[in-house]
Amino acid sequence: MGWLSRLFTGKQQKPAVEIEPYEYKGYLIYAEPIAENGQYRIAGRIVLNQGEAQKTHRFIRSDLLISQGDAQDLMIKKAQMFIDQMGDSIFD
Repeated sequence: MGWLSRLFTGKQQKPAVEIEPYEYKGYLIYAEPIAENGQYRIAGRIVLNQGEAQKTHRFIRSDLLISQGDAQDLMIKKAQMFIDQMGDSIFD
């Protein structure tokens, strides 16, 4: 495919990757590191389901790691600490 046809067809979207949550004290932690200049920034979501309602707290940290797996592991540890310190007030 030539550059001209790529110009008019636009970028192909990558299919969304299903992220398995990590359950901790009733909260669901989704590790979603952000690729940035060959490294991965700590990022993710903490979700709490309350009946039909769902509360979500999204966060991004300044930490950058070389490995995506290490970024996911550290995100889970930081989320656990945050849950232990803040509890349900995370969502206020």
